[in-house]
Amino acid sequence: MKGSCVLFLLNLKSKYVQFILAQILSAAQRRKQMSANNFDFSDVKAADQIDILELENRIDAFRRGKEDPERFRLYRLTRGVYGQRQEGVQMFRIKIPYGKYTAEQLYRTADVSDRYATGNLHITTRQNIQLHYVKLANSPKVWTELAQKNITAREACGNTVRNFTASPLAGIDPNEPFDVSPYVEASFQYFLRNPICQEMGRKIKIAFSSSEQDSAFTYFHDFGFIPRIQTVDGVEQRGFKVLVGGGLGAQSITGLTAYEFLPEDQIIPFMEAGLRVFDRYGEREKRMKARMKFMIQKLGLEAWMELVQKEWKALKNKSVAIDRSLVEEQAPIGQGLIPDAAPVDQHWFEEWKRTNVFEQKQKGWYGVYIRVILGDLPSDKARALAALIKDYAADDIRFTINQGILLKFVRPEALVHWFNSLYQLGLALPGADSTADVTACPGTDTCALGVTNSTGLAKVIEEIIRSEYPDLIDEQYFKIKISGCMNSCGQHMAANLGFHGSSFKSGELVVPAMQVVLGGGVSPDGRGFIADKIVKVPTKRVPDVVRYVLNDFDENGQEGEYYNDYFLRQGEKYFYALLKPLADLKTLTKEEYFDWGQDKYYQQEIGVGECAAVVLDMVGVILKDAEDKTKAAAEALAEGQWADAIYYAYGAFVVAAKALLLSHDVKCNTQKGIIDDFQAQVVDKGLFSKTSNFPEMVLQINQFEPEAQFAQDYVAQSKVFVEAIIAQRESQLAEAGGQDKLVVGDYYRA
Repeated sequence: MKGSCVLFLLNLKSKYVQFILAQILSAAQRRKQMSANNFDFSDVKAADQIDILELENRIDAFRRGKEDPERFRLYRLTRGVYGQRQEGVQMFRIKIPYGKYTAEQLYRTADVSDRYATGNLHITTRQNIQLHYVKLANSPKVWTELAQKNITAREACGNTVRNFTASPLAGIDPNEPFDVSPYVEASFQYFLRNPICQEMGRKIKIAFSSSEQDSAFTYFHDFGFIPRIQTVDGVEQRGFKVLVGGGLGAQSITGLTAYEFLPEDQIIPFMEAGLRVFDRYGEREKRMKARMKFMIQKLGLEAWMELVQKEWKALKNKSVAIDRSLVEEQAPIGQGLIPDAAPVDQHWFEEWKRTNVFEQKQKGWYGVYIRVILGDLPSDKARALAALIKDYAADDIRFTINQGILLKFVRPEALVHWFNSLYQLGLALPGADSTADVTACPGTDTCALGVTNSTGLAKVIEEIIRSEYPDLIDEQYFKIKISGCMNSCGQHMAANLGFHGSSFKSGELVVPAMQVVLGGGVSPDGRGFIADKIVKVPTKRVPDVVRYVLNDFDENGQEGEYYNDYFLRQGEKYFYALLKPLADLKTLTKEEYFDWGQDKYYQQEIGVGECAAVVLDMVGVILKDAEDKTKAAAEALAEGQWADAIYYAYGAFVVAAKALLLSHDVKCNTQKGIIDDFQAQVVDKGLFSKTSNFPEMVLQINQFEPEAQFAQDYVAQSKVFVEAIIAQRESQLAEAGGQDKLVVGDYYRA
């Protein structure tokens, strides 16, 4: 150990051993508590049991006034519990990596929705399922019943690594070089509950495409992976093109190419190193600038990549081999006789077969898309669908990025039976993933951030396409997407024609409006585009926007021209002039003061979003967090998880240092800033005597391999440092008459 670090290793052994033993005992006691709990933990993994029990205890503490509401909100978000627009109920988000589900899981989710929610399963653009109107007290029960079928809510929301998305076609895509499903599954398992990504400045989104066509939209993700094969000395090697720093939202950015080819065993280490850099250097004060895209934009890709390489030494694994059999190809399990019947509607069947059915790369087998309007699947239809899957398809459901469902390994002779069955369920709409298949977030239906109603508008647009532009049910490369606000949950900035909620002021009244964007999406050859803002129009005029745009392209586009190429050829000013008459407020009618689905004047009611929360806290509570991290480090150490123990200890260093800085009225932002400020504002000013070089001590984390001896020493140093900070804070309080200090939450979240 270097200079100032030696001090922290003196006379620690006996005391530290006692501390480790205490943590092992406390962990065992927590597990023992579960047997006395009223949850049925049969078939529930131990990790989920701990999460569920902790959630139950934190809810109880919150309801008894023992936990600050904003701190509790930060916690529950990372457990999939998200506040709705409506008071007293929550949206419960299920985390479904790459949208993969089984019939049994679908059955269970439908049953849970009936018991605890509205009987509806809402499929999201990130391949998750959301249950709405769940009572907070029922959240642990919901999770328990889902976990019995190996379904989790951990890190479904909050400042974490969110759901790993992927092309639903993975495994059956005729254009794929190999199935990316095992790679997504391995990545999901690696980062779930990983200490490096539990309390970041903002969320991280990761996507895997099945081919160069980029049907997973990797170009607008924090990390995006496109599979490739290269041949070296006659041997084929699997790997990925890697994109970083993309994102949608108010400022949408296209990702940058980090690697044209990264070997398959390096993708997880690269993500881990990148997350460590984001955790340490990422913005935390200014929420709108706290995404990785802005950090890379500020640093530059080359400088960011250098920081990533510096983290390599500290990684738990320098190489992670992917078990290619991790996700087994699901052969069809149904062996029942297929009913011999004619289509209930021959013309409809032909349209459905043409637009929703395709031959897989496995010749003689077919994939079948199911359009789910607005992503809303009632529980009775979910159960009926699950029963059909068990008999007539592979038990491998994939929820799609456009809020639909993809079935795999359907026999050609079963297609008529599938159509007839889906027809009876109201799920046989043709035009899956076409212009007619409009994507929309829930908007003002349930979301606190929603500005205008996106679902009602989506239904109107779909009707216009069906009635006025029926040929567009075959059009795969012109997409319409709607978000209720600028945050792009409906992915409007990745649409050829997109809309996001907004408003106009008109005298004493407010007019609900939509910002029109054009030119986003993925081209047939895999190019990714971010849309451009054109003009804002009253939301009741959006149907005419759709007509203007489609008619203009029909009249002036060249044969076979992709819409975004046409958009670039004409230019923004052309489209502004085309749509500007629809923005004229002088011609407003009374109806245009109403939002879709409303019969009264629009009133804007925007709540506080919960993608990341703002809290009011006290220095003492922050120090309790530092203590908790030292305990977590000790538990990881006891279990031989050296890298995890080191990262928990690192977090304890940073949080404790932050607490003392805040007690001296020094505002904090990035973790790197805290480390440097603690040295300059505290150590160098003689306000803390236990170390002479804090950066050197804490940044040992990326100077040593994560081995047993270093882990033990580093965790010990961290514990002593936290204890010294606590002692100093107690002295401060004694001088101040015991009065703790409030601090603004934006400066807490580092």
